[in-house]
Amino acid sequence: MHSPLLLLFCVTFFIKIFGFTSLLAENITLYGDAYFRDNAISLTQNLNCHSPSSSSSPSLGVGRALYLSPIRFLDPTTNTTASFSSKFSFSIIPSPLCPFGDGLAFLVTSSADSFTRSKGYMGLPGPQDSFFAVEFDTSFDPSLGDINGNHIGIDVKTAISFASVDAPSRGIDLKNGNQITAWIEYKDALKLIRVWAGSSQIRPPNPLLVVQMDLSEQFKEYMHVGFSAANGQGSSLHIIERWRFKTFASYASVNPIDMVEDGECFMCYHGDSIYDISNINFHRREPDVKDVALEFGGFAAFGFSIIAIVGVISFLFIRKKKHDGRRSKETQAYDAEPNKVPKQLSLAEIRLATMGFHQDRIVGEGASATVYKGSLSSGGEVAVKRFERANLIDCTHNPFTTEFATMVGCLRHKNLVQLQGWCCEGAELVLVYEYFPNGSLDKILHNSRSASLLPWEKRLNIILGVASALSYLHEECERQIIHRDVKSCNIMLDAEFNAKLGDFGLAEVYEHSCITREATIPAGTMGYLAPEYVYSGVPSEKTDVYSFGVVVLEVATGRKPVDNEGSLIVDWMWHQWEKGKLLEAADLRLRGEFNRSEMQGMLMVGLACVHPNHEKRPTVKEAARILRGEAPLPLLPAKKSAVNIGSVLPETSRDFGGDQSSSVDGSQWLTPRSRFS
Repeated sequence: MHSPLLLLFCVTFFIKIFGFTSLLAENITLYGDAYFRDNAISLTQNLNCHSPSSSSSPSLGVGRALYLSPIRFLDPTTNTTASFSSKFSFSIIPSPLCPFGDGLAFLVTSSADSFTRSKGYMGLPGPQDSFFAVEFDTSFDPSLGDINGNHIGIDVKTAISFASVDAPSRGIDLKNGNQITAWIEYKDALKLIRVWAGSSQIRPPNPLLVVQMDLSEQFKEYMHVGFSAANGQGSSLHIIERWRFKTFASYASVNPIDMVEDGECFMCYHGDSIYDISNINFHRREPDVKDVALEFGGFAAFGFSIIAIVGVISFLFIRKKKHDGRRSKETQAYDAEPNKVPKQLSLAEIRLATMGFHQDRIVGEGASATVYKGSLSSGGEVAVKRFERANLIDCTHNPFTTEFATMVGCLRHKNLVQLQGWCCEGAELVLVYEYFPNGSLDKILHNSRSASLLPWEKRLNIILGVASALSYLHEECERQIIHRDVKSCNIMLDAEFNAKLGDFGLAEVYEHSCITREATIPAGTMGYLAPEYVYSGVPSEKTDVYSFGVVVLEVATGRKPVDNEGSLIVDWMWHQWEKGKLLEAADLRLRGEFNRSEMQGMLMVGLACVHPNHEKRPTVKEAARILRGEAPLPLLPAKKSAVNIGSVLPETSRDFGGDQSSSVDGSQWLTPRSRFS
């Protein structure tokens, strides 16, 4: 029913400047001062700001780069408008001793060669033309309603912004010359524009601008897409280094699954196939020129999409392999078997494997997904994780996108659950993992009939396996990954009872150099959450350490994190320590058959990891060294110390101590509402 319209609107192209240029010149039209430069497009040139440009030169100081062909945004027969998304990287470099130029803008316009030469307009079209722009403005012109000379705004048919935000207040400085990455998204079904920007290639969790607006009133059937910049009375280089753009059918935006970051493998929507062309093949045409891979298509996009996804996933794993080559032999010893690229599976294959998602095939249920046991025709049993659409409306952090991006990005380790395939077809979003016959740790540990399957040696090995996985995520991955949901039911056991950490639906990915992290609504499971995380909503590796510590105590004692009476294992263990009865906390089902020094070490490591002061918790790698007997036992306070939130939120430092922490009223401490699973 929707497929003809979908093909009309499905346009995707990806431009990445990589070192040579021939395809770039064939697919991008430059106007005015714009020119190709090393590894980029510069929209403007350095000017002598002390010699104002002559008005007889109509394009001097103004530059524009547009995709060669106009793109269809509106179907006049049905009056249906396409939605779109774009990602690009840019930098604004000032000229010495000159004021900044006007800035640059991402532009969708009905006229390719119409621009305004007035100061502050960034070369945008005149009011007689229909256009939409997101401006990155580095000049201050009160007559245009500018809030300052360093802001980001949304413009519709005029250079006076409909909405704008002060960039430095959001951690972005347009004037420091550094590369900035921006994401722009319009969803016609919601009539919603969202804009993100940041210094990393990973999109920030929260948009800078969110505006409710119907762009269908501004769009003509065909529009030009690209960038515009101007120097006005100043001088700056406005440089575009990467660009990705996509349109898709407007009805597809009802239940969106946002673009996968760090690899951007695909974007898919309800009733939509995958149309994102991301297979980047770099062709050397001529020496000393830039080579840009560009894919464009309506019907062509449909045919090439599968190849594209496999290509970009292969690219990610090749990059990861190179990264691994630089790591030490000790680190490499932790790696899994040679990398296998996850395969795209058809919905028919998934249905056949799970007997049509039959209820008898369910082996696990979570807050956002149901897990089925399946058997693929290619051989082997798998765990099929089927995500619930109703839980994926919130695009700021949906589990399917997060988990897929994280698993494909860099996660190859012997103690991590391995992704084998995926399916995004019709209304179904599915990830396919290796199947574990022994199930999850919690189901064996807390079942009196199966606990005998976990003697002491296996328990110690399980904890060391989880520690190895978390050390990899925190310190050895190309980007640091905070799991945010470390718990026993997310630890799977293979046939030999080796631990495999899984479920990355809440994971957060950071650059290792990242210091500032935004607060979010705490997400995870009661009993495993660090107190400072519940209070501040800021995740860190030390909040994962706390959750790991709870798992350590859980495995050693056999107790649940929160028992049937509501008592916390952490409080109970601190009582045991204070009374000098630490070893009496050991799981009675072990019948005393354990190494006493190893048990003491595990219990003390568990307490060190759940220390109320996160600064005094060890890293997971340090905890593992203690468990292996390679480091001395941790120093613990005589009794549970007070919780100091000051180092997390310096402006609102508060202490609450010992036993009071378990009975404090959340509202008294201004604890944000949490989302528990």
